[in-house]
Amino acid sequence: MRDYYDKQLEKLNGYVTDMGQLIENAIQNAITALLAHDKEGAENTIHFDDEIDRMERDTENLCLNLLLSQQPVATDLRLVSAALKMVTDMERIGDHAADISEITLILAGSGFPESLNSIEKMAEETIFMVKESVDAYVQRSVQKAIEVIHHDDVVDNYFVDIKKLIIWQINENIQNGEQAADILMIAKYLERIADHAVNIAEWVLFYITGEHPEVPV
Repeated sequence: MRDYYDKQLEKLNGYVTDMGQLIENAIQNAITALLAHDKEGAENTIHFDDEIDRMERDTENLCLNLLLSQQPVATDLRLVSAALKMVTDMERIGDHAADISEITLILAGSGFPESLNSIEKMAEETIFMVKESVDAYVQRSVQKAIEVIHHDDVVDNYFVDIKKLIIWQINENIQNGEQAADILMIAKYLERIADHAVNIAEWVLFYITGEHPEVPV
């Protein structure tokens, strides 16, 4: 019975790792499509969200089966509990990647701004956080998880700077208002993705150490 349970735990580990790779691809593809003004790439990213949703359901079902099949020991229980929480944040990251691609399609019809440099830089930092949070889980790395949590300030600072720039642009020319609002929404989605990456990192710490950080590490 324990051998079967261990194999199911390995399966769970594979599900979480695969879903982590899916969300990494989703956010990277969404930003690539935005920067390249690629309407087809944006549409593909939106459809990609269905696969992420399916992976979330499969992982949740496996977690519930593991909890019901027998009394898990403390470490197993932490893994299953953390996995349930992490896949929820991963699914939200997939949603936000699709949201960014929806805005890319809107901009494809109304016109892209002259420069997306600030968004590109913010996206690079956000993607780094997502990748590191998944790597922290795969490698069981406390250090990587802590780095992700601390890195959230970098993304937050980019959001503040972009918001100030957009307010200035609207004041300079009110006709930029609709386009500026779309860019601000993209920045907000990136900030939320970074927050979900922090959540993933915190659950990794819980899985490894048995403690969920309530205050900054």
